[in-house]
Amino acid sequence: MFWPMAQVVLAFCGVAVLGVLAVRVGVEVRRFSRAVGDSAERISRAADELERSAGPLAARGGGVRRGHGPHDGEQ
Repeated sequence: MFWPMAQVVLAFCGVAVLGVLAVRVGVEVRRFSRAVGDSAERISRAADELERSAGPLAARGGGVRRGHGPHDGEQ
C-alpha cells in the first residue's frame, strides 16, 4: 500500500511543478509581448520621424539624377 500512495504523491508533485512552470511561462510571455509592442511603437515613431526629416532633403535633391554626375562614366 505504501508504493501506490508514493506514486500518487509523486504524480501530484509532478503535476504541481508543471503547473508552476506553466504559470511562469505565461507571465514571461506576457512580459515579452509587452516589450515587443513597446519596441514596435518606438520603431514606428522613429520611422515617422525619419520620413518627416527626409522630406525636405528629398525636395532639395529632386533635380539630381543618377548617372549624370561629374564622376559617372568619365575617366
